[in-house]
Amino acid sequence: MTYDLRLLLSGALATAGVAAADYHVTMNAIDAKGVGVAIGHVTISAAQQGGVLFTPDLKGLPPGAHGFHVHAFANCGARQKEGRIAPGEMAGGHYDPKKTGKHSGPQGEGHMGDLPVLKVDGLGAATEPVTASHLTLRRLRNKSLVIHQGGDNYSDMPQPLGGGGARIACGVIQAGER
Repeated sequence: MTYDLRLLLSGALATAGVAAADYHVTMNAIDAKGVGVAIGHVTISAAQQGGVLFTPDLKGLPPGAHGFHVHAFANCGARQKEGRIAPGEMAGGHYDPKKTGKHSGPQGEGHMGDLPVLKVDGLGAATEPVTASHLTLRRLRNKSLVIHQGGDNYSDMPQPLGGGGARIACGVIQAGER
């Protein structure tokens, strides 16, 4: 094998390794003032059965079910929405590269950013992994991960985007986070 071919192959393998690497996303509380204190992290890795596994290690959240989504932009800052400053709005909407414009949950034909609900125990901790079979690690780079105040019914009825409401925590998914 020639030197040039070996160099090309090693470069291709290195690039593939970077694309397939896990992400370690620091999650922060967010409010109208912007990004606050860290509440833990979410490890994002390839699931054995295909798709992506999100493994949270979070504390300090309100108990119950929470909307959990990949959002379009790698920014957790607050900005104006409907006449007031809203937390996490710089993250944009749910990741929707196919421009479906609908929220139909992780098994539906809507936003690719729709994830299973995040379950928070009575002490405010979230540690139960969720799998999104419709995603790949490569698609997540330079997006954000957002936790909403309320649950998610995987529908746009009776309220848009599953009824999750305000954004309460956010983390940026970046290459090189391990």
